[in-house]
Amino acid sequence: MNQTTTPHPSPRWYATILNAAATYNLVWGAWVVLRPGDFFDWFDLTPPAYPAIWQCVGMIVGVYGIGYAIAARNPLRHWPLVLVGFLGKALGPIGIAWNVLQGDLSPAWVWITVFNDLVWLFPFAAILFAAFDHANRPAVSTDDQPAERLNELMRTHRGDSIASLSVDRSVLVVFLRHAGCTFCREALGDLQKQRAGIEAAGGEIVLVHMGDNELDVELFESYGLADTHRISDPGCRLYRAYGLQRGGPGQLFPLSVWWRGFSAAIINRHGVGKLIGDGFQMPGAFLVRDNAIVKAYRHRTSGSRPDYLELAACEVTDSQVQPLAC
Repeated sequence: MNQTTTPHPSPRWYATILNAAATYNLVWGAWVVLRPGDFFDWFDLTPPAYPAIWQCVGMIVGVYGIGYAIAARNPLRHWPLVLVGFLGKALGPIGIAWNVLQGDLSPAWVWITVFNDLVWLFPFAAILFAAFDHANRPAVSTDDQPAERLNELMRTHRGDSIASLSVDRSVLVVFLRHAGCTFCREALGDLQKQRAGIEAAGGEIVLVHMGDNELDVELFESYGLADTHRISDPGCRLYRAYGLQRGGPGQLFPLSVWWRGFSAAIINRHGVGKLIGDGFQMPGAFLVRDNAIVKAYRHRTSGSRPDYLELAACEVTDSQVQPLAC
């Protein structure tokens, strides 16, 4: 299998935003260092007893500007600098708001946090999201092939292929998200409960995941699925062949998913774990018979929850042997 990592250049506006932030910070910092009393004079505030402390704030803000200028040269590579800035811009307004509400600061201080923090918060968040996306992208394969062919080539940890397992019987191929995802663990829990019914209907389960079959065996053992056929696909070749895409914010992080995630992780005790694989990869479930997809479920969001037993037990006619989106 040949794989290569394709460069993923960042949009030009990432560098533009960071250069603008760098310029703003350097100018603002120099202004506070050189003229520490201006802000207090403009808003008729009592100047600090120790102006040097306020000048130190200006110096720190200016130093952040240098960091942003460095990050602008390669935003996706220098994301830690963006993260530090983002945290300051997220926590700063909270501190200002708290002290204003407590009466310890004048509302005039809100103007500081609006221009120093809030206007930059969402662009910085977008850059961090893009950096996480870039870091999680699997190596691009140069020899991707159709699902039918990969069903023959790729083997489970027991040495079988989806093509051979599906001869004259149904195979439920379940594509999991990364092993640390609580929805991946919830899916394993659902399969544990529904496995007897799936097998009673004549079906065989094949799990496709992005981890290592041996290193991650404890996760499958914890759900009683250690003996279930598993295919390790860290390059996501089989995922792509089955039409499973990488998700965007609307699929991965909609509001509906947050409650589902809390419920799965805390209430139902599936927990979360270390990210292993592509955190943006969407999951799915497919019924395969005689090496042809006869039923498909592609998750609309990362928190979608299919009924595997219903999918595996469906009646299939020759006219249905084609990819179907659910």
